Amino acid sequence: MTKSDYEKNSITLPGAVAMGTGVMIGAGIFALTGQIAELAGPLFPLSFVVGAIVTAFSAHTYIKMSNAYPSAGGIGMILKKAYGPTTIAAGAALLMALSMVINESLVARTFGTYTLRAFGGDPDSILVPILGVGLIVFAYLVNASGTRSVGLFSIIMAVLKVGGIALFGAAGLWASGISFEATGDDFAATGFVASVALSILAFKGFTTITNSGAEVTDPHRNVGRAIIWSIALCVVVYLLVAFAVGSSLPLDRIVASKDYALAEAAEPALGKTGFYLTVALALVATASGLIASVFAVSRMLAMLTDMKMIPHSHFGMQGTIKDHTLVYTVVIAGFLTVFFDLSRIASLGGFFYLVMDMIIHFGVFRHLRDEIAAKGWVLLTAIALDAVVLAAFAAMKWQSDPLIVVVGVVGMALVFLFVRVFLARNPVREGAHDHH
Repeated sequence: MTKSDYEKNSITLPGAVAMGTGVMIGAGIFALTGQIAELAGPLFPLSFVVGAIVTAFSAHTYIKMSNAYPSAGGIGMILKKAYGPTTIAAGAALLMALSMVINESLVARTFGTYTLRAFGGDPDSILVPILGVGLIVFAYLVNASGTRSVGLFSIIMAVLKVGGIALFGAAGLWASGISFEATGDDFAATGFVASVALSILAFKGFTTITNSGAEVTDPHRNVGRAIIWSIALCVVVYLLVAFAVGSSLPLDRIVASKDYALAEAAEPALGKTGFYLTVALALVATASGLIASVFAVSRMLAMLTDMKMIPHSHFGMQGTIKDHTLVYTVVIAGFLTVFFDLSRIASLGGFFYLVMDMIIHFGVFRHLRDEIAAKGWVLLTAIALDAVVLAAFAAMKWQSDPLIVVVGVVGMALVFLFVRVFLARNPVREGAHDHH
């Protein structure tokens, strides 16, 4: 696979912002608002603000790295530069890829849940995963048809989606007379900090921009700008939505309908029409988010394969590495969609992402901060914030659903073990990835 496989300058600055916001403002807000309210209580809108602050500290690393080394490798490239071709680098990169695949199954299940709500079906029905897997197959077909179509599709969808969700928020607030109903005194500090792990998930799509660095026009300037713009847009939209949901429903109803909180909130505020429009919006958002995410993950896995950091087997399939990684992405996402519910999928995604994020910041702090002119205190703050949120989240989950904590820890251990065995058998020559 040569470098020319990646289409240089195929993504403009508005295109990159659309791609970032398109991945971020997707299922996250539809699936996670209720989950966050369950943990954070009445202060759940604030959770998104704190999530954005933690994400902004994290983004510093990615912006500085992309400015110094724009590449389609994104996260994989950062880790390799920080740690060399080691188990830590390959393991953390694979965690990132897996956390994105986990996010795809979250999106797919959300799609299934909202579709059934529209027809008055049971949100616990077997149809949820079936519809979810159907969407994953659709995303695969769009991606298999080529980059340009993905770029154009994501811009159209992002505009529809971000505009629609912002409109939902504004209309919901206006209809309910801007009175916040979701009040209560059952605020727990641990719960609030734990909820931030999920609000971070609602922002983590910005890394999609990093992963497509080599394809963005004038990447040294535009990657960083696209990331900042995307996060800022998201905060505004998320706050609008959170307040609209909180103005329309009391807290216990938000929690009871946590898998489809926005559709539930739309009905009292905006009537039946509002309800159906919200469901339609959720379907657009989840479908487009999934298409963009499948694109990003298959790219990332192809790059890691390129860098010789993960094994590759094409199982007799035709086509390029990129074609194969597309198939793997879709198969794993389909498996998770069938076997895990929304809360568990979100939790797993949170664990994997936060651990990977801390490994990246630590690597850059240790080995690269002077080279890329990153600020040491920002990196250390990013690690500390991640660690606090992860600890609170793991503690909460250990009380309510210990199995998912065990699955998370075992999953991470297996990833690192797998990579270690592979790299021990296939040592990477320094610089082997630079000239195929």
